[in-house]
Amino acid sequence: MTRQGLNTLSNAERRAQLRARIQRGKLTIAPGVFEMISAKIADSMGFEALYMTGYGTVASYLGLPDAGLATYTDMVNRVAQFTSITSTPMICDGDTGYGGLLNVMHTVRGYEAAGACAIQLEDQQFPKKCGHMLGRKVVSAEEMAAKIRVAVETRNDPNFLIIARTDARTTHGLDEAMRRADVYARAGADLLFIESPESEEEMRTLGRSFDLPLVANMVDGGRTPVLTHAMLAEIGYSLAIFPASAFLATGAAVRSVYEKLRADGSTAGMTQPLYPFPEFSQMMGFDWVAAFDKAHADSEG
Repeated sequence: MTRQGLNTLSNAERRAQLRARIQRGKLTIAPGVFEMISAKIADSMGFEALYMTGYGTVASYLGLPDAGLATYTDMVNRVAQFTSITSTPMICDGDTGYGGLLNVMHTVRGYEAAGACAIQLEDQQFPKKCGHMLGRKVVSAEEMAAKIRVAVETRNDPNFLIIARTDARTTHGLDEAMRRADVYARAGADLLFIESPESEEEMRTLGRSFDLPLVANMVDGGRTPVLTHAMLAEIGYSLAIFPASAFLATGAAVRSVYEKLRADGSTAGMTQPLYPFPEFSQMMGFDWVAAFDKAHADSEG
Protein backbone atom coordinates (compact mmCIF):
# COMPACT_ATOMS: atom_id res chain seq x y z
CA MET A 1 0.00 0.00 0.00
CA THR A 2 1.44 3.36 -1.07
CA ARG A 3 0.43 6.60 0.54
CA GLN A 4 -0.89 9.08 -2.04
CA GLY A 5 1.31 12.13 -2.48
CA LEU A 6 4.66 10.67 -1.38
CA ASN A 7 7.64 10.87 -3.74
CA THR A 8 8.02 8.04 -6.23
CA LEU A 9 11.41 9.28 -7.48
CA SER A 10 14.55 9.99 -5.48
CA ASN A 11 15.90 13.53 -5.32
CA ALA A 12 18.86 12.46 -7.47
CA GLU A 13 16.53 11.01 -10.10
CA ARG A 14 14.40 14.12 -10.22
CA ARG A 15 17.46 16.38 -10.56
CA ALA A 16 18.91 14.25 -13.34
CA GLN A 17 15.53 14.30 -15.08
CA LEU A 18 15.28 18.10 -14.95
CA ARG A 19 18.88 18.73 -16.04
CA ALA A 20 18.51 16.35 -18.98
CA ARG A 21 15.36 18.10 -20.13
CA ILE A 22 16.92 21.56 -19.86
CA GLN A 23 20.01 20.39 -21.75
CA ARG A 24 17.87 18.98 -24.58
CA GLY A 25 16.74 22.54 -25.22
CA LYS A 26 13.02 21.80 -25.21
CA LEU A 27 10.99 24.51 -23.49
CA THR A 28 9.99 23.46 -19.96
CA ILE A 29 6.86 25.00 -18.43
CA ALA A 30 6.81 25.33 -14.64
CA PRO A 31 3.64 26.56 -12.92
CA GLY A 32 4.04 28.49 -9.71
CA VAL A 33 3.07 26.65 -6.52
CA PHE A 34 2.67 28.62 -3.32
CA GLU A 35 1.14 26.30 -0.71
CA MET A 36 0.40 22.62 -0.38
CA ILE A 37 -2.95 22.44 -2.18
CA SER A 38 -1.56 24.16 -5.27
CA ALA A 39 1.48 21.88 -5.12
CA LYS A 40 -0.66 18.73 -4.98
CA ILE A 41 -2.85 19.86 -7.87
CA ALA A 42 0.10 20.85 -10.07
CA ASP A 43 1.97 17.66 -9.21
CA SER A 44 -0.91 15.55 -10.51
CA MET A 45 -1.10 17.23 -13.92
CA GLY A 46 2.01 16.04 -15.74
CA PHE A 47 4.18 19.16 -15.73
CA GLU A 48 7.90 18.63 -16.22
CA ALA A 49 8.78 20.98 -13.33
CA LEU A 50 7.16 23.07 -10.61
CA TYR A 51 8.30 26.48 -9.40
CA MET A 52 8.17 27.42 -5.72
CA THR A 53 7.37 31.11 -6.05
CA GLY A 54 8.89 33.34 -3.38
CA TYR A 55 6.11 35.94 -3.68
CA GLY A 56 3.33 33.39 -3.31
CA THR A 57 5.05 31.29 -0.67
CA VAL A 58 5.80 34.27 1.57
CA ALA A 59 2.24 35.54 1.10
CA SER A 60 0.59 32.21 1.91
CA TYR A 61 2.97 31.15 4.70
CA LEU A 62 3.51 34.49 6.48
CA GLY A 63 0.88 36.83 5.03
CA LEU A 64 3.66 39.29 4.24
CA PRO A 65 5.08 40.92 1.08
CA ASP A 66 8.05 39.40 -0.72
CA ALA A 67 10.38 42.13 0.52
CA GLY A 68 13.18 40.34 2.35
CA LEU A 69 11.04 39.56 5.40
CA ALA A 70 11.08 35.77 5.08
CA THR A 71 14.16 34.12 6.54
CA TYR A 72 16.21 31.20 5.29
CA THR A 73 14.55 29.06 7.98
CA ASP A 74 11.09 30.05 6.77
CA MET A 75 11.87 29.20 3.17
CA VAL A 76 13.87 25.99 3.58
CA ASN A 77 10.99 24.72 5.71
CA ARG A 78 8.67 25.32 2.76
CA VAL A 79 11.08 23.68 0.31
CA ALA A 80 11.13 20.53 2.44
CA GLN A 81 7.36 20.42 2.72
CA PHE A 82 6.77 21.03 -0.99
CA THR A 83 9.19 18.32 -2.05
CA SER A 84 7.87 15.82 0.50
CA ILE A 85 4.38 15.78 -1.07
CA THR A 86 5.31 15.99 -4.77
CA SER A 87 7.17 13.88 -7.32
CA THR A 88 7.72 16.56 -9.98
CA PRO A 89 11.14 18.29 -10.01
CA MET A 90 10.90 21.45 -7.89
CA ILE A 91 12.69 24.71 -8.77
CA CYS A 92 12.97 26.89 -5.66
CA ASP A 93 13.41 30.62 -5.14
CA GLY A 94 16.47 31.22 -2.92
CA ASP A 95 16.28 35.04 -2.99
CA THR A 96 19.75 36.56 -2.43
CA GLY A 97 21.04 33.50 -0.58
CA TYR A 98 19.99 35.17 2.69
CA GLY A 99 23.25 37.01 3.30
CA GLY A 100 26.92 36.82 2.34
CA LEU A 101 28.98 34.02 0.87
CA LEU A 102 28.82 31.85 3.99
CA ASN A 103 25.04 32.24 3.99
CA VAL A 104 24.91 31.23 0.32
CA MET A 105 26.85 28.06 1.11
CA HIS A 106 24.43 27.27 3.94
CA THR A 107 21.41 28.02 1.75
CA VAL A 108 22.54 25.81 -1.12
CA ARG A 109 23.29 22.94 1.25
CA GLY A 110 19.92 23.36 2.93
CA TYR A 111 17.86 23.61 -0.26
CA GLU A 112 19.62 20.62 -1.80
CA ALA A 113 19.15 18.52 1.35
CA ALA A 114 15.48 19.57 1.46
CA GLY A 115 14.90 18.09 -2.00
CA ALA A 116 15.05 21.06 -4.37
CA CYS A 117 16.22 20.29 -7.91
CA ALA A 118 17.30 23.86 -8.65
CA ILE A 119 17.87 27.06 -6.71
CA GLN A 120 17.37 30.57 -8.04
CA LEU A 121 19.74 33.22 -6.66
CA GLU A 122 19.45 36.92 -7.47
CA ASP A 123 21.73 39.95 -7.41
CA GLN A 124 19.48 42.31 -5.47
CA GLN A 125 20.63 44.20 -2.42
CA PHE A 126 19.05 43.20 0.87
CA PRO A 127 16.20 43.65 1.57
CA LYS A 128 15.11 42.35 -1.81
CA LYS A 129 11.80 43.04 -3.56
CA CYS A 130 9.55 41.26 -5.99
CA GLY A 131 11.18 41.36 -9.43
CA HIS A 132 8.30 43.27 -11.00
CA MET A 133 8.33 46.10 -8.46
CA LEU A 134 10.13 49.41 -8.94
CA GLY A 135 12.99 50.58 -6.72
CA ARG A 136 15.07 47.40 -6.78
CA LYS A 137 18.79 47.86 -6.12
CA VAL A 138 21.52 45.43 -7.11
CA VAL A 139 24.88 44.49 -5.66
CA SER A 140 27.98 44.61 -7.84
CA ALA A 141 28.30 42.00 -10.55
CA GLU A 142 31.51 40.80 -8.91
CA GLU A 143 29.75 40.20 -5.57
CA MET A 144 27.02 38.20 -7.26
CA ALA A 145 29.53 36.22 -9.33
CA ALA A 146 31.25 35.22 -6.09
CA LYS A 147 27.89 33.93 -4.79
CA ILE A 148 27.43 31.86 -7.95
CA ARG A 149 30.91 30.37 -7.63
CA VAL A 150 30.23 29.44 -3.99
CA ALA A 151 26.89 27.90 -4.95
CA VAL A 152 28.50 25.79 -7.68
CA GLU A 153 31.31 24.67 -5.35
CA THR A 154 28.87 23.84 -2.54
CA ARG A 155 26.36 21.58 -4.26
CA ASN A 156 26.89 17.87 -3.71
CA ASP A 157 24.85 16.72 -6.70
CA PRO A 158 26.20 18.09 -10.01
CA ASN A 159 22.64 17.89 -11.37
CA PHE A 160 21.44 20.42 -8.77
CA LEU A 161 20.92 23.46 -11.03
CA ILE A 162 22.11 26.97 -10.15
CA ILE A 163 19.94 29.69 -11.69
CA ALA A 164 21.52 33.16 -11.71
CA ARG A 165 19.02 36.01 -11.81
CA THR A 166 19.82 39.66 -12.42
CA ASP A 167 17.39 42.43 -11.52
CA ALA A 168 19.46 45.14 -13.22
CA ARG A 169 17.16 45.72 -16.22
CA THR A 170 14.59 47.96 -14.53
CA THR A 171 17.05 50.41 -12.96
CA HIS A 172 20.18 50.09 -15.11
CA GLY A 173 18.89 49.04 -18.52
CA LEU A 174 19.05 45.96 -20.71
CA ASP A 175 22.72 46.31 -21.67
CA GLU A 176 23.84 46.22 -18.04
CA ALA A 177 21.55 43.27 -17.33
CA MET A 178 23.09 41.40 -20.26
CA ARG A 179 26.61 42.25 -19.14
CA ARG A 180 25.85 40.85 -15.71
CA ALA A 181 24.30 37.71 -17.14
CA ASP A 182 27.52 37.09 -19.07
CA VAL A 183 29.56 37.51 -15.87
CA TYR A 184 27.30 35.05 -14.04
CA ALA A 185 27.57 32.56 -16.88
CA ARG A 186 31.36 32.66 -16.61
CA ALA A 187 31.02 32.16 -12.83
CA GLY A 188 29.38 28.79 -13.48
CA ALA A 189 25.61 29.36 -13.53
CA ASP A 190 23.57 26.64 -15.25
CA LEU A 191 20.69 28.90 -16.31
CA LEU A 192 20.43 32.67 -16.76
CA PHE A 193 17.39 34.63 -15.57
CA ILE A 194 17.29 38.24 -16.82
CA GLU A 195 14.37 39.60 -14.84
CA SER A 196 11.64 41.83 -16.29
CA PRO A 197 12.55 42.61 -19.91
CA GLU A 198 9.90 45.09 -20.99
CA SER A 199 9.04 44.07 -24.56
CA GLU A 200 8.99 41.13 -26.91
CA GLU A 201 11.92 42.66 -28.80
CA GLU A 202 13.99 42.80 -25.61
CA MET A 203 13.19 39.14 -25.03
CA ARG A 204 14.28 38.31 -28.57
CA THR A 205 17.53 40.21 -28.01
CA LEU A 206 18.21 38.03 -24.98
CA GLY A 207 17.43 34.90 -26.96
CA ARG A 208 20.01 35.87 -29.61
CA SER A 209 22.70 36.78 -27.09
CA PHE A 210 23.32 33.76 -24.85
CA ASP A 211 24.25 30.12 -25.28
CA LEU A 212 23.25 29.08 -21.76
CA PRO A 213 19.60 28.13 -21.11
CA LEU A 214 17.41 31.16 -20.40
CA VAL A 215 14.51 31.58 -17.97
CA ALA A 216 11.36 33.55 -18.90
CA ASN A 217 9.35 34.90 -15.98
CA MET A 218 5.72 35.17 -17.09
CA VAL A 219 4.01 37.31 -14.44
CA ASP A 220 0.40 38.13 -15.28
CA GLY A 221 0.08 41.91 -14.93
CA GLY A 222 3.86 42.34 -14.54
CA ARG A 223 6.44 44.30 -16.53
CA THR A 224 7.17 41.57 -19.10
CA PRO A 225 4.67 40.62 -21.81
CA VAL A 226 3.19 37.15 -21.38
CA LEU A 227 3.97 35.30 -24.61
CA THR A 228 2.56 32.09 -26.05
CA HIS A 229 4.37 28.78 -25.72
CA ALA A 230 5.27 28.89 -29.41
CA MET A 231 6.76 32.38 -29.15
CA LEU A 232 8.81 31.52 -26.05
CA ALA A 233 10.18 28.42 -27.76
CA GLU A 234 10.97 30.34 -30.93
CA ILE A 235 12.88 33.00 -28.98
CA GLY A 236 14.94 30.25 -27.41
CA TYR A 237 13.85 30.13 -23.78
CA SER A 238 14.52 26.82 -22.05
CA LEU A 239 12.37 27.39 -18.95
CA ALA A 240 9.24 29.47 -18.52
CA ILE A 241 7.91 29.99 -15.01
CA PHE A 242 4.38 31.23 -14.30
CA PRO A 243 4.70 32.18 -10.62
CA ALA A 244 1.62 34.35 -10.08
CA SER A 245 -1.17 32.87 -12.21
CA ALA A 246 -2.45 30.34 -9.67
CA PHE A 247 -2.38 32.55 -6.58
CA LEU A 248 -4.03 35.42 -8.47
CA ALA A 249 -6.76 33.03 -9.65
CA THR A 250 -7.09 31.59 -6.14
CA GLY A 251 -7.43 35.05 -4.63
CA ALA A 252 -10.17 35.97 -7.11
CA ALA A 253 -12.06 32.72 -6.48
CA VAL A 254 -11.83 32.98 -2.69
CA ARG A 255 -12.98 36.58 -2.75
CA SER A 256 -15.96 35.63 -4.95
CA VAL A 257 -17.03 32.92 -2.50
CA TYR A 258 -16.69 35.20 0.52
CA GLU A 259 -18.59 38.02 -1.20
CA LYS A 260 -21.48 35.63 -1.87
CA LEU A 261 -21.42 34.37 1.72
CA ARG A 262 -21.21 37.88 3.18
CA ALA A 263 -24.03 39.19 1.02
CA ASP A 264 -26.44 36.25 1.31
CA GLY A 265 -25.39 34.44 4.47
CA SER A 266 -25.15 31.18 2.52
CA THR A 267 -23.44 29.60 -0.48
CA ALA A 268 -26.77 28.24 -1.78
CA GLY A 269 -27.12 29.15 -5.46
CA MET A 270 -23.44 30.13 -5.79
CA THR A 271 -22.12 30.14 -9.37
CA GLN A 272 -18.40 30.03 -8.50
CA PRO A 273 -17.00 26.68 -9.71
CA LEU A 274 -15.95 24.39 -6.87
CA TYR A 275 -13.58 21.42 -6.79
CA PRO A 276 -15.81 18.37 -6.16
CA PHE A 277 -15.49 17.52 -2.47
CA PRO A 278 -15.00 13.74 -2.94
CA GLU A 279 -12.23 14.30 -5.51
CA PHE A 280 -10.59 16.93 -3.32
CA SER A 281 -10.64 14.56 -0.35
CA GLN A 282 -9.09 11.82 -2.47
CA MET A 283 -6.33 14.21 -3.61
CA MET A 284 -5.57 15.07 0.01
CA GLY A 285 -5.16 11.38 0.84
CA PHE A 286 -8.33 10.41 2.66
CA ASP A 287 -8.61 7.24 0.55
CA TRP A 288 -5.24 6.20 1.99
CA VAL A 289 -6.48 7.00 5.50
CA ALA A 290 -9.58 4.87 4.91
CA ALA A 291 -7.46 1.98 3.63
CA PHE A 292 -5.15 2.30 6.63
CA ASP A 293 -8.09 2.30 9.05
CA LYS A 294 -9.56 -0.80 7.37
CA ALA A 295 -6.25 -2.66 7.44
CA HIS A 296 -5.78 -1.96 11.13
CA ALA A 297 -9.40 -2.07 12.26
CA ASP A 298 -8.88 -5.15 14.45
CA SER A 299 -5.84 -3.64 16.18
CA GLU A 300 -7.76 -0.93 18.02
CA GLY A 301 -9.72 -1.95 21.12
